[in-house]
Amino acid sequence: MMLARLAWRNLYRNKRRSLLTVAAVSFATFLTVVFRGIAVGTWEYSLQNTVTLFSGFLQVQRHGYQDAPSLNKSFQYPEKVVSALESCPGVTGYAPRIMADGLITYGANSSGAAILGIDPLAERKVSRFHERVRDGRMLQPDSPDEIVVGYKLLENLKAKVGDFLVVLAQGYDGVMGNNRYRVVGTLKMGVPEFDAMTVVMNLGAVQQLLAMDGRVNVVAVGSLDFSGLSGVQKQLARALAQRGLTNVEVLTWDEVMPELKQAMEVDLVNDSVLLVILIVIVTFGILNTVLMSITERYREFGITLAMGMQPAVLVRLVLFETALIAVLGILSGGLLGHIANWHFTAHPITLGGQLAQFYEDYGFLPQIVSTTRVSIPLTVMGGILVVSLIAGVYPAFRVSRLEPLKGIRYT
Repeated sequence: MMLARLAWRNLYRNKRRSLLTVAAVSFATFLTVVFRGIAVGTWEYSLQNTVTLFSGFLQVQRHGYQDAPSLNKSFQYPEKVVSALESCPGVTGYAPRIMADGLITYGANSSGAAILGIDPLAERKVSRFHERVRDGRMLQPDSPDEIVVGYKLLENLKAKVGDFLVVLAQGYDGVMGNNRYRVVGTLKMGVPEFDAMTVVMNLGAVQQLLAMDGRVNVVAVGSLDFSGLSGVQKQLARALAQRGLTNVEVLTWDEVMPELKQAMEVDLVNDSVLLVILIVIVTFGILNTVLMSITERYREFGITLAMGMQPAVLVRLVLFETALIAVLGILSGGLLGHIANWHFTAHPITLGGQLAQFYEDYGFLPQIVSTTRVSIPLTVMGGILVVSLIAGVYPAFRVSRLEPLKGIRYT
């Protein structure tokens, strides 16, 4: 208790310097919490958008399909698979798909194509294909002769919505299949390869074209969010195994799209480096304040040591002053940062103009969002407190080596 009163009086004797240091710590904590919240929140928001746009939170695939996609690694889509999916409470939707390579032609023009067979009704519970239609409309479930293509592919073929295109592909049985389909719409997904190559067809039409009666490549699975996704994956894998479906596996979005996961990790590491630099700058600010404070009080320390006070008590006093400055700044900055994150979560920053168009062209929503996850301010506050206490070690060491006579004579 006595140390607390002494520490407070020592800080209060130079109010301006103490307030500036506390404000610096508070501002650094505030910025760190906000920057970290926006970095994590925006990435989670972008991931949610990307995952629901195409891949799904989970995918059911045959073993080995992810490493080497092939029609030979397709599997039957019986009622057992549907039963397993519906038995998992974390599953919000599921959509069977077929993916294959082919050739698409219009008159004298032709191009390589990535054929994607979907169930239009099921996809609405898993993905947002229907939101990316640029011209025309999405597929109708009962129209096997319709296709929707990437807008760039249609431009390269010099065709338009309403024209008939011929699709050729090697089937599951090795025989070339071909058929004529009418273009009812175009897609703009924001991924150049997708927009320049993809042909979206009804699942039944692709099964007929590729002689894949009842077979699919993957089943995209929807979920509520990323939290608890590992548990849903284990439940679904267990449900499939219980029904004798041992030739398939359940993969999460980051296993299906590892490059996206790596990009997120690299970006968060870069953000962390900037935040560490900010924390180090604040640490030197605290070090400077405490060091100046004890230097000004060498005569006092020398007198108290001469009167019999133990050096260990002075060391604890210096560390207590350092902790008091840090705690005052950290608590105020952390609280303000969490309030700011709450605001940016409830009211995201919406980008406009060319920047917004750039985001939309590449499949991202033009918004900057934060997160109210409590672990972010707690982690930041804990880290700054630790480095602040470390900053007080050197001044405390200087005090521990102080001799009474040298302290009294110090000017």
